[in-house]
Amino acid sequence: MLTSRIMHRRTTVNADAAELATLEAEALRRGVPLTALLAEAVAEKAARIRSERRPRVGVARSMDGRGAAEATSEPVARSPR
Repeated sequence: MLTSRIMHRRTTVNADAAELATLEAEALRRGVPLTALLAEAVAEKAARIRSERRPRVGVARSMDGRGAAEATSEPVARSPR
């Protein structure tokens, strides 16, 4: 049996009043709750961060014997659990 677990976490958002007013107006225009618009914004930002952190593939040669893992210092983002 397949079950879906969609987990949401409540949190507090600190933002400039003018920015929140803009988002509230957009939510009203779309006819959706502000929470839905904020969840959409969070999802878009997380997707952008993940796409920017994807590993870059290339061909290189180490002259000093270091392994490829040692040569790259940028960590790769992992999907949340």
